[in-house]
Amino acid sequence: MEHDAIRYLVWLLFIGGMIGWLAGILNRGRGFGITGDILTGIVGAMLGGWLVGRTGLSTNSLVATLLLALVGAVVLVGVTRFIVRETAVN
Repeated sequence: MEHDAIRYLVWLLFIGGMIGWLAGILNRGRGFGITGDILTGIVGAMLGGWLVGRTGLSTNSLVATLLLALVGAVVLVGVTRFIVRETAVN
């Protein structure tokens, strides 16, 4: 593995974890643990990118990309908690 690939993977995990952690806090919860938070952040970033792509918008800055990832993760955490709550009630 090249050094750039390792650096990218480390940043992806770090940023994914931070975004997932923030999404858990914004949804008034404690998150899904470190692994769940990282996965939520990464999948949320992909979901946010997909949502923005559907609207025809684009991001050109790091701040906009991080906000996009955060919005995607918040949506993902909210939907996941809604589904888990509805399943537990029934």
